[in-house]
Formats: sequence, C-alpha cells, structure tokens
Amino acid sequence: MSSLTPQSSSPDHQYDIVIIGAGIVGLSTAWQMKNKYPDKRIAVLEKESSVALHQTGHNSGVIHAGVYYAPGSLKAKFCKEGAAATKSFCQQHNIPFEECGKLLVATDELELQRMDALFERCKTNDLEVHYLSQKELNEREPNVVGKGALFVPSTGIVNYKRVCEKLAELLTNQGGNIHLATTVTHLAEDASNVMIETTRGVFKAKYLVSCGGLMADRLTKMLNIPTDFQIVPFRGEYYRLSPHHNQIVNHLIYPIPDPELPFLGVHLTRMIDGSVTVGPNAVQGWKREGYGRINFDVKDVTDMLRFKGYWRLLKNYWKVGIKETYNSWCKDGYLKEVKKYCPMVQRSDLEPYPAGIRAQAVLRDGKLVHDFLFAQSPRTLHVCNAPSPAATSAFPIGAYIIAKLEEQM
Repeated sequence: MSSLTPQSSSPDHQYDIVIIGAGIVGLSTAWQMKNKYPDKRIAVLEKESSVALHQTGHNSGVIHAGVYYAPGSLKAKFCKEGAAATKSFCQQHNIPFEECGKLLVATDELELQRMDALFERCKTNDLEVHYLSQKELNEREPNVVGKGALFVPSTGIVNYKRVCEKLAELLTNQGGNIHLATTVTHLAEDASNVMIETTRGVFKAKYLVSCGGLMADRLTKMLNIPTDFQIVPFRGEYYRLSPHHNQIVNHLIYPIPDPELPFLGVHLTRMIDGSVTVGPNAVQGWKREGYGRINFDVKDVTDMLRFKGYWRLLKNYWKVGIKETYNSWCKDGYLKEVKKYCPMVQRSDLEPYPAGIRAQAVLRDGKLVHDFLFAQSPRTLHVCNAPSPAATSAFPIGAYIIAKLEEQM
C-alpha cells in the first residue's frame, strides 16, 4: 500500500467513484456508471483544461470495424461492439458521422498473401468483407492502384472530440462532476478508501478507475501495483492534403499492414470536415506529450532508457525504427509510402497537420502489448494499454470496467 501525507479532503471532494482521465474511455466509463448508479457521487479528474486533449483528440477519427484483431481478443470483441455503440450514440445525440467504408489495398505479392489472411480473420470475427479484384478496385477508386483490395463497408469516421464533449455534457447534467486542470500527484489506498492527492487538493473515493493513457504506468506505480509493462510513446505524424484533393478518394484507403507490428501504416482518411489526411507514421517519441516537431523530456527519456524492455524492443525493431525516423524527417520518404497506392499525390500536396502520440505498453521482455490490458488492486482498476481502437471501443470498455468494479464492490 502506498502512503499519503495526512491531509483531509473537503466534503466537496468526497466521492463514491473517481475516474482519472477525461479522454473518451474515462468519460464513457463515468457516463455509463452514472446511468447505472444515478445516486452514486461520481467525478472525473483531468489534468488538462478541457477534455480529449491527448490520444482521443489526436487521431484520424476512424470508427474501426475490427479487421486486424486476433479472434477472441478483447480488441476484436470490443471494437465490433464499440463501432455499433458509437454510431448509435452519434445518432441519438445528432453528432455527425459517416459510414464511408474502408479499402485495404495490396500492392505486391506479399501483401496479397497478407490480405488473404486478413480476409479469413474478418470472416472469423464475423465482419462483412468483400474481396475486390484489381479491376473492381479501380472502378471504386480511380486514383488508387493495387493488385487487389478488401472492402469493409462498416468502417466510419467521426470527430471523437465531439463525442467526448457530449459525454461530458450528459455526465454533468446528470449530476456527475468533472474537475479540469487537476493533476494527480499521489495515490494511497486503505481498507475503505482511496486518497487522491492532486494539484487542487485531496479527493477521497471509495473506488478509483484510472484511464490515464500516456501516464498509465506511472499511476499504477503510485499504488505499487505489480506490473510488467511500461508506456513507450510513439509519435503518429500526419499531413493534410491540399483542398483540391478533398475528392481524391471515395473511401478510407489503408495499406496491408505488417502483422508483426501494431501500427496500420500510412493511410488516406476522409475526415468528417471534408478534408483528407495522410498518416500516421509511427516514430519513436522522446516526450510522452510531445506533439511539437522537436520534443524531448528528461524524465520521460530517463524512464524509457532505464527500462530493459525498451532496449529489447529496440533490438527487435531497429530497422523499422530507422525507416520511420527517416520518413519523419524526410518528406520524400513519407510520400513514398503514400504513392505506393495513390501515385497522384505530390510532395506539394502534403500540408501541416497536428501529430498524435500512441501510448504503447511494452513488456519487460520487449514484446509489444497487442491487446487491451488492465490491472487491479482491492479498490482500484487501471486501464494500462488502450491505444487504437480504444476510441471506437470506448463504450464496451466502459461497460467492462463497470463489471470489473462491481466484482470489487
């Protein structure tokens, strides 16, 4: 058990359940909890000045169908359920979304083989998928080249920040509390409560849920919960195409990914505002919240370099790391990834667009955590690994958290 400097919480800071993190997973959990237990005092603590400022607000806005995920995994189950729940939520609350469909394009023989495996995985995961020949691909997408493609019609697009803003509004209207600009600095747990020391005083809760994203490992360490992972940040850098290319594709266009990596490759995404983005890549980050071009944080780098799993990861993927770093600094290298399937895109078409950070859990043996990962103590539950498709899966993740918390309660 972690100890906390004696300090009383005010009556206004005493809750039944506190959720750390106002991204889409935290807000979905809080809202669903408030719906199920309207009489419980529920609060969300967020260190930023508004909601959805990190992974939720820095992604491509895709409502994933669940193509890539291992059958039987939480990602496969939650992604499919979450896509339906997200669309339903948007319909109920007049949030714009579009079910535009996705094409996964194979450009060589190796990718055709990988495409066959993805086709079988879609079938196993009970997803609607259509195998397109080269001719059928060209008919659907005249500006895209490839030897064939998979068409997944249920993939969609949305602005997840809008979803979060609506969740926050619903939560507060139902009597829940959101404390912004409130950074958690220390946690302690005893037989009956969790004490949460923050930059805005001490909060007390009967139970705590941590949806800390990029800080997930540090929050578990505050309670000395034994874990075997550390968060390693990967920057996902995007460009936006020039406006005259807003009609360049009719669907979302993805490459066939390397099954050994958790990243999906540089893709063309039709955004809900009508623009088209290119990306993301996956380059090593040197700051957990390093969205700028130059990003470095001494503590983040020190923690990473001290972690044996990072060096084992580097040993396994150093070639990929060099390639991604080169493409990050050389626009021509990045462009090459796009021109492989959309040759009409030119260097001058790539306009600046904000980067995102993927909070990737890495195990001590250097392996990437491919599924959602959770940790528990008697009165706390921690979401330890929830990168993509966590935004799509946020509603079933929230329901899963509530079920786990009920077992403790």
